[in-house]
Amino acid sequence: MDWLIENAKDGTLLALIPEGEFLAGGSKNENEGGGPFKVRLPAYYLALHAVTNLQYARFLSEVRPAKADVEKWILLSSGCSVRAQGGGYEEYGGKGDHPVVQVSWYGAQAYAQWAGLRLPSELEWEKGARGTDGREYPWGANWDQNKCRNDKNKGNERTCGIWSYAEGQSAWGLYQMAGNVWEWCADWYEKEAYTRYKGRNLTTPSSGVRRVVRGGSWDNDDTGNFRCAYRRYYEPDFRNGHHGFRCARTL
Repeated sequence: MDWLIENAKDGTLLALIPEGEFLAGGSKNENEGGGPFKVRLPAYYLALHAVTNLQYARFLSEVRPAKADVEKWILLSSGCSVRAQGGGYEEYGGKGDHPVVQVSWYGAQAYAQWAGLRLPSELEWEKGARGTDGREYPWGANWDQNKCRNDKNKGNERTCGIWSYAEGQSAWGLYQMAGNVWEWCADWYEKEAYTRYKGRNLTTPSSGVRRVVRGGSWDNDDTGNFRCAYRRYYEPDFRNGHHGFRCARTL
């Protein structure tokens, strides 16, 4: 079984996350399960990088969605590096390899379906970020602002290219599981979900008001936001310059 594959539709590189246990959860906060706990997941693939402006522009150009769908999926304002052009869409501003931003959960979901992929569950996202040993950050136990894009090192910039901060890769070789952009997950947010998972019931919430995002962004300076176990949530139609996504694939 290949540890790294390329998705034919959009060129996304995906790493194999093997079957087995990992330490999920973190603080004593109920939101994170009241402390670390073991979870066993089947094997799956998770993208090495977030979906880029170039990839998202290609998706829109191929799908040619109705205006209402475009507006639901992505906010094409000055804060976005994708724009309509010549009957299609293009990336601009020299940020083709930066994560696409101002994408709603609906826009992330639509892209994943087009690409023949899916959004990761938050447990899949977390295992991809922290490996099996319960590390606090993708690179290890201690915070290091130089290992991810954050408010303290962005200078006059916002996002950075998807291959930046290689020293901050996760145990599986995934880039920017902390920093750069918050990443949408498939799940509805439920405060008690991790308490249920701790009891070995891995049933994900069937409904809700908000969707889970993970990982922190270029706009954050609170180190807690970059922890692998940190859970955050937004309404699925929320679109701003801090939010992007990466895809997963079922084995």
